[in-house]
Amino acid sequence: MGTFRTLLTIGAAVVAVNLTSLNTAVAGPFGSKAQQRTNIVAREAATLEKLWEQSDTARRLYDRAYGYATFDIIKISLAFTGGGGQGAAVAKGSGERTFMRMGTGGLNFGAGGQKYQLVFLFEDRAVFDRFVTEGWEAGASANAVAGPAGANAGASFINGVAVYQITEGGLMLQVDISGTKYWRSNLNE
Repeated sequence: MGTFRTLLTIGAAVVAVNLTSLNTAVAGPFGSKAQQRTNIVAREAATLEKLWEQSDTARRLYDRAYGYATFDIIKISLAFTGGGGQGAAVAKGSGERTFMRMGTGGLNFGAGGQKYQLVFLFEDRAVFDRFVTEGWEAGASANAVAGPAGANAGASFINGVAVYQITEGGLMLQVDISGTKYWRSNLNE
């Protein structure tokens, strides 16, 4: 019972730290909003370049897309899983950028941590606008697939969206976005 209680306490602390980190941007709690926005934009370009290096199909979908969003995410699990990140959604035609946040949480029987980037490609304005204005919540059945082999084997928009996950190991085969929510950031103010 003592081990379970210890794991539960550590898991709760991990989730609390992640939820707290949602209120601070990558520039840190002392970074100005301008610094935080600059950091997001710089990482956005690097993330897209990395994606294009790994997938010609992703580049072709990007070229056809109305807009896109990139997010940097940190996820930690130890009995509980929690994560958070931030990024921006961009309408390609106008270049208008909306800064956003994301959070994820749930239960897990594993332990570990992961840092990764997500790239969303939006096929048309309606799907893009819905993501930016209403945010997005995903359940267990919402996932998108892409991978080194799959990304070049006819990947396409699914319900108007294509999603790619980039980790240090490369483009992942599947992105599980269960229990995840995306919303507008206070960096837009």
